[in-house]
Amino acid sequence: MGKILTLRQNSMMAVVNAPATVIEYLPAQKVLNKRIESIDLVRGVVMIIMALDHVRDYFHYDAFMYSPTDLSRTNVGLFFTRFITHYCAPVFVFLAGTSSSLYGLKRSKSELSFFLLTRGVWLVLIEIFAVGLFRTFNLAYTFSSLQVIWAIGLSMMALSAIIYMNRALILLTGLLLVVSHNLLDTIHVQGNSLPAFLWSILHDEKHFTFGRFLVFVHYPVLPWLGVMILGYCLGSLYAPDYDPRQRKRILRLLGVGALGLFVILRLDNWYGDAAHWSVQTNAVFSLLSFLNVTKYPPSLLYLLITLAPALILLAKMEKPLNSLSRKIVTFGRVPMFYYLAHILLIHILAVVAALITGHSGMGILNNAVNSIPELKGYGFGLAIVYTVWIAIVLLLYPLCKWFERYKRNHQSEYWWLSYL
Repeated sequence: MGKILTLRQNSMMAVVNAPATVIEYLPAQKVLNKRIESIDLVRGVVMIIMALDHVRDYFHYDAFMYSPTDLSRTNVGLFFTRFITHYCAPVFVFLAGTSSSLYGLKRSKSELSFFLLTRGVWLVLIEIFAVGLFRTFNLAYTFSSLQVIWAIGLSMMALSAIIYMNRALILLTGLLLVVSHNLLDTIHVQGNSLPAFLWSILHDEKHFTFGRFLVFVHYPVLPWLGVMILGYCLGSLYAPDYDPRQRKRILRLLGVGALGLFVILRLDNWYGDAAHWSVQTNAVFSLLSFLNVTKYPPSLLYLLITLAPALILLAKMEKPLNSLSRKIVTFGRVPMFYYLAHILLIHILAVVAALITGHSGMGILNNAVNSIPELKGYGFGLAIVYTVWIAIVLLLYPLCKWFERYKRNHQSEYWWLSYL
């Protein structure tokens, strides 16, 4: 009997000390398992929605011609096709911070710091050399668009030092970055200089040309770092001894509070977004104007309207999985693998679609839909966009399921699996 108790205690310690990325695979601690599954489920939902925006980029006939949130040119269907994908990047970054906190629950600060630093460097390299290649198929790497993976990587590198601060000071730092960064909206450094580039990395979306290389800083890092820090602080709600009922209550309150703050700040254009809303020609477009917040860099109002529903959803998802949610969780457990695979697959299918419809595949190869004469007239309506999106998600499911099993079975053998 004593031996059995010892084995059980050792098993419990293994669960507590396991990385957050692999806890869900262990049979013990069902309560902990359900908690981690709720995070993976929300992440899986946003990963699926993320693919819709990227399919639209490559398949819609107005891709790159104008913004789908440009109220002078868009329609309701196109606007909301873009708007629902606004939820992806903030939730992705926020939950990366939460997962970092979970990873460090039973580790020393130095171990967590090393993991965050090395994973951050890895993600920056992935953005430049893998994501960039899959988006452009350009082996010369003459164009780099620094997007969400880059922002997560830089934020993790910064977080590797921030975690040594007092917990209350960490939370205050995250709140200040998210709430006050819009005060920097009017600050710009002109030109193609190093100071301009460094400021762009922090807070100013901008293109730069360095010799024959074009670099587009699409995701300035300051507000995204704030989002990751807040996600990291939220991780304390998922400590093994934390009351699940209290956690769900806090998540709901935070979500409802964020929605309320969004409405209050947005009504009179008080603060939080340089793009003010105004009454339009009809009630529907007035609503679109009200919701039309700034993503690059993400304004306070953008982060409120996107993270609020995610917090509420995290509370709602703390329940046993059904047949559909078990499939969605699969995408949430292998987010980096899915991210890379879906971009590659979408781009390949877009090349095929261009060739089949009698257009040059070279423009698609360079991610230049409608930007060169050979592609004039290429593209499809939203019905085809949604059809392709659903098909891509279905095609990727068995592949992600295979990788999930592979990762589970070989996590201890190959260190690099913990970085995917």
